[in-house]
Amino acid sequence: MALYVVGTPIGNLEDITLRALRVLREVALIAAEDTRKTRRLLHAYSIKTALTSFHEFTGEEKVQKLASILQEKDVALVSEAGTPGISDPGYALIAAAVERGVPVVPVPGPSAVTAALSVAGLPADQFLFLGFLPRRVLERGKLLRAVAGERRTLVAFEAPHRLQESLADLLAVLGNRPVAVCRELTKVHEEIWRGRIGEALQHFTSPLGEFTLVIAGNQEPVTLPQNTEIRDRLTKYVYEGLSGKEAMRRLAKETGLPRREIYRLWLEVADEQS
Repeated sequence: MALYVVGTPIGNLEDITLRALRVLREVALIAAEDTRKTRRLLHAYSIKTALTSFHEFTGEEKVQKLASILQEKDVALVSEAGTPGISDPGYALIAAAVERGVPVVPVPGPSAVTAALSVAGLPADQFLFLGFLPRRVLERGKLLRAVAGERRTLVAFEAPHRLQESLADLLAVLGNRPVAVCRELTKVHEEIWRGRIGEALQHFTSPLGEFTLVIAGNQEPVTLPQNTEIRDRLTKYVYEGLSGKEAMRRLAKETGLPRREIYRLWLEVADEQS
């Protein structure tokens, strides 16, 4: 028996794969994040497999019930749209299946992340996926500051009612970088807008639909701190009671220096303190 993690269309129902259709027909049960949307998909392809709900409010009891069913029957997991487990509550069932030794089989399909990256016109050889940006202003600002120096392309999801304030925070923290704002991907009102963050703020004054943001990484030259500054920080962390491992981890994140170099400086500081 197996849990099939099935990618389903993010909009256009024609984006379903032949393999996904076969799996959805053959499994004993489909666990769906949004049963209404999944029913529309199943109806479009005359699939009559039993359906049950599995969403962010699903409790542990339901997780274990489905995991028990997996001991005897095949189950397919589908999200509201796209690939399950990617910014999606399906992770809990996947983890339960893995814990019980049930095979977890990927059935690849659509994803808003890769769809947006493929048309953004920004480097996609490396990227950092941020998921949905935090709803609260302070948490969102903290996340953006943490990735401000990231040189890889950034990808994030955002809801229409928070798009304006998130774009404003992006502008304030990251600067006026190039961005691709992908709206309603594969749907009737699909829009792929390219420009800079400040221009996006002016363009999307009354946003509607689902948004995927592809943001250019930091292209400014990286100025690394001098060794004396690193040593001073390490010494400060020692006095604050941090372990060597935690101090080095924090500095690697703050400075971008190789861990090997930080470790060498840490040995020097530790020797001075002994």
